[in-house]
Amino acid sequence: QLREEAWKGFATLDDPLATLLDMLDASRGFGGQGPSLEAWVARELERWLQAQPRPGPTQGDPALKPLQVRAVRLLTEGPLSLVEPLVSIFQLQDADRSPVLAHIHRLHQEGKFKEAIVLGTKLQLQADLDVEKMCVPLLLQDKVDLVERYVDSLPHLQRRLLTLMDSWCQPGFDIRVVTRRYPHVPLRLERLSPRALGRQVLRLLEQFGLDPALCPSVLAQQRLAALRYLCYKRLVERTMSQESWAELVQGLVGQDEWLQEQLLQLLASQDDVAMAAQCALDLSLPEERLPATVVAEMSQLRLQERTAKAPSEHRRDDCYQLPIAREDIYFLASWEDLARHEDALLQPGQVVGVDLEWRPSFGAGGRPQVSLMQVAVAGRVFLLDLPRLSSPAGGQAPRAFSQLVSRLLSDPSITKLGYGMAGDLRSLGASYPALAQAVRKLQGGLDLLQAHRQMRVADRPAPAVDGAAGPRGLSLLVQQVLGKPLDKTQQLSNWDRRPLGEEQLVYAAADAYCLLEVYWALCREPARFHLPGALPWSLGLGCSERRGTQEPPLQKASASPRQVRSPEDAAPEVPAQAFRVVCDNMLGGLARTLRCLGVDVRVLHSGEDHRQAAEVARQEGRVILTAGLPYHKLRAQVGAGRCLAVDCSLKAQQQAKAVIRHFNVRVTPADIFSRCQACNCDQYLRVSKDVMKQLVRLSVHPGGPGGAGSALEEAPEGCTYDPPCRWLEDTDLQTCVPATLANGTRLQLAGIPAGVLRRPGLQHFYCCTGCGKVFWEGSHLARVTSNFQEVLEGTPRPASGPS
Repeated sequence: QLREEAWKGFATLDDPLATLLDMLDASRGFGGQGPSLEAWVARELERWLQAQPRPGPTQGDPALKPLQVRAVRLLTEGPLSLVEPLVSIFQLQDADRSPVLAHIHRLHQEGKFKEAIVLGTKLQLQADLDVEKMCVPLLLQDKVDLVERYVDSLPHLQRRLLTLMDSWCQPGFDIRVVTRRYPHVPLRLERLSPRALGRQVLRLLEQFGLDPALCPSVLAQQRLAALRYLCYKRLVERTMSQESWAELVQGLVGQDEWLQEQLLQLLASQDDVAMAAQCALDLSLPEERLPATVVAEMSQLRLQERTAKAPSEHRRDDCYQLPIAREDIYFLASWEDLARHEDALLQPGQVVGVDLEWRPSFGAGGRPQVSLMQVAVAGRVFLLDLPRLSSPAGGQAPRAFSQLVSRLLSDPSITKLGYGMAGDLRSLGASYPALAQAVRKLQGGLDLLQAHRQMRVADRPAPAVDGAAGPRGLSLLVQQVLGKPLDKTQQLSNWDRRPLGEEQLVYAAADAYCLLEVYWALCREPARFHLPGALPWSLGLGCSERRGTQEPPLQKASASPRQVRSPEDAAPEVPAQAFRVVCDNMLGGLARTLRCLGVDVRVLHSGEDHRQAAEVARQEGRVILTAGLPYHKLRAQVGAGRCLAVDCSLKAQQQAKAVIRHFNVRVTPADIFSRCQACNCDQYLRVSKDVMKQLVRLSVHPGGPGGAGSALEEAPEGCTYDPPCRWLEDTDLQTCVPATLANGTRLQLAGIPAGVLRRPGLQHFYCCTGCGKVFWEGSHLARVTSNFQEVLEGTPRPASGPS
């Protein structure tokens, strides 16, 4: 409404531009830096003028020049909020610049560096201003965003800016020489170190698309950091092969004398003379610049005509060993290879380990293209040669490769294991754009990094005593679960080289196959590693892409028999008896129904706060089912896929079906009544009819109301209920009057009608050892089987069950 009224007012003015200037001249309230009515009016006039079929005066119009003079004066006296609308309305970018330039210089002298650079950017005055003078004070305050906007779309200024920043990264440069020129500027010295500045320069180089050779100091700094890292990996950790180390260092140092000197110093500082000598030999380093002990060892190596091998070069029995034969590693480099092994790669229902390799990169320009994709299945590993399979563009091999990988990633029945899966898949999509869509539609992905974060292992390995760091990441997980870490000596080898070396092939296969072995071990013994429940369920299978931090939408169970699931919600099939939930106290009916289907259900007591559900879920590996109101708070505490809001307008049976579908729970006829509906216990004792008659006769109130089952229908002929439980023995009874089990549970005999005890054909009763409730064969099982037929696995058979 306000805008509408303002625009009506503008239309009635004879000269809107002059009226705006009169208003700003008369106003005394627009001197502040925040929003003001004057700035709002100026912005609305700008929008109104842009919407008019005939714009206002143009450059060269005699009436415009005096208005521009007035606008420039107001611009130099007013707040920054007026700059943009005044520049647009009065076309000040083409007006006489001298008054504004004088004002910018005055702002700079007064120490108002931010205001000066913003005004220069808005009026596009960069060509008339000194880039170093404008940018240095802002760089010292770590206001790089303002500097970026100042040089945006101006390559010559971008080059001058980066050259300036690179000069600050030269060895021995003292940034205090610069800061002394600006004694009143609040400095961010931690952001002015060569390392921090170097990161900014590399980022801007990539952002501006400029040649990295423009910044030799930063590149040298980057290469030195890479050289130190490689020397640490080879000489201290010893987690690189000599061949890979020499190849990477040679490519890094080249003929750069300064880097050669740094390398010589690093080698001379090593205590292992034999290792240093071998490295110097492999790189043909000048002997006159090496310590005498290293030179002597080099002579010995030449005389012996041998190639020294560090201990890490041999087969390392202290590391994880690939449990399959070499002939079970397949290198796939053509569409014929893919077609030959397609069935094995895409077998529905299987579990596969997925990993990627790419050549190491220590320069500017981002991560290189992925070179190898490993897919491990039980007993075999397939190594996909991505450079060969992706060329020529549009050829048969790229099409076959793209289709196979897309089918593999999108098939929810195939569980894809990874470690740090999101980053790997982003690299795959960036390297091969044809796969980007498939990566985003990943279903059935299980990132073992998430399992590793949940694990609590009492005997975590101590750091290595030789000064090297212990295993990290996947190697640490393999050590904690399988007993030995991965051998990482080939990790930094050249994965673009063809053919790959034998050690590279075995390393690549082991990196993928260990994921399967870790997964199998965690599934067998989740409790050993303090994981909550069965592994696939506890982590949730689905899309591995990074999600945003915005509040998630309400996940609500639907009663639709064909509920559509998003990739984020996709979950593997989980057996009913492995599915564990905690319900709030508003969902008692749902809890009893799920227990009827064999689901392990804990219900909060009426006095327990809903926050207790999150604690129970974390400690016991349960999923939270809630009536809806506390959903977002609980969801934030337990993570995606671990909390569901149940529709309270549905009946308990409909709610149970919706939960079963949502979490893909597999319910079989054998699961029905495998758990007590009253107390959630899954342990029963079988009691013969004769023994039950004796116990009932001894009870005080036979036939009265009580806690036993109460269904009196005749069981369908030929149907039996036979849960796996043992017979009640004398040692199971603590007392016979009242009938009490050895664990202190009193049997609830008062609710057993006398007619049930006289029913012909009824042979057994079943007693819950948790609460003492008594069940007997009836038609309840048949009714439940019929009611849940659509979610039961296979064709349900008519049957009778406990009543």
